[in-house]
Amino acid sequence: MRPISTKISGGYYLDQAHQMPPTTATAATSRWKAFGHKEAVLDSLLDDQYGLCCYSELRADEAGLGYHIEHLRPKSHYPAQTFDYANLAASALSSKDLAFIKADVFGGHAKRSQFDPALFVSCHDSDCARYFAYLSDGRVVPRADLDLADKARADYTIALLNLNSGYLTNRRRRWYDELEQWYSEHIDKAWRIEDLVATALLPTNKRLSPFFSLTQQFFGLVAEQILQQDTRLK
Repeated sequence: MRPISTKISGGYYLDQAHQMPPTTATAATSRWKAFGHKEAVLDSLLDDQYGLCCYSELRADEAGLGYHIEHLRPKSHYPAQTFDYANLAASALSSKDLAFIKADVFGGHAKRSQFDPALFVSCHDSDCARYFAYLSDGRVVPRADLDLADKARADYTIALLNLNSGYLTNRRRRWYDELEQWYSEHIDKAWRIEDLVATALLPTNKRLSPFFSLTQQFFGLVAEQILQQDTRLK
C-alpha cells in the first residue's frame, strides 16, 4: 500500500456538498447516489494516486477494469465524511466489474460491516507502506519486523480488503516474475540496473506502473536511491 498525499480540494461541487454534510446513513447513501460530479472527483483522485488503486496498487485501467470512489471510513458509519475529500480514494473495480471478479472481489467492495478504524491501515497514513511485505508467490503479508499490535493491524487490513484474492495474487506473482526476468537480462547484458529501476518506479505522464510497493521492495536500496534523487513523487 503506497501512501497517498491528496490535494486540498476535490473541486467546487464536492466542496459545496461538504458544506452541509449528511448526518445519517440513509441521507449519506441518498445524497451520494444523487451527486452528479463523481467522474470529476474520480479523475482528481487518480491524479493524486498516479493511476494506482489505493489499496492494491493495481493499474485497473491496464487490466481492463474500472475504478470507483472509495470512502475510507464507510459513509454508513461516518455520514458526515461522505463528501470529505480527505476521506475519499480511487479503488479498483467499478460496479460493472463485480460480476466478472465474483469471489475474487477485493479492495473497497470487499469491505463488510466489521470496519474498525483502530485496526484499519489507511492509504492516507504516511507510514502505511511499512506494514506490508510482498512475496514471490504473489501474496502480501505483514512485515516480519512488526510488533504484535502492528502485525494485528496488517492482518486485519489484508483480510478486510481481501488483498490476497486469487486475482490479485496471480497478478502480483506475474509482476514479480517480470521483474526477475528484467533484472536477469540487465545483469547478463551489463546494462545499468538504475535505468531499469527508474523505468519501473517513476511516473510516466503522471501514471505509475502497477504494484509500486512490491517493485520498491524488490529493488531495495537502489530503489531508495532513485526515489530520493527524483522529485516527482515528493
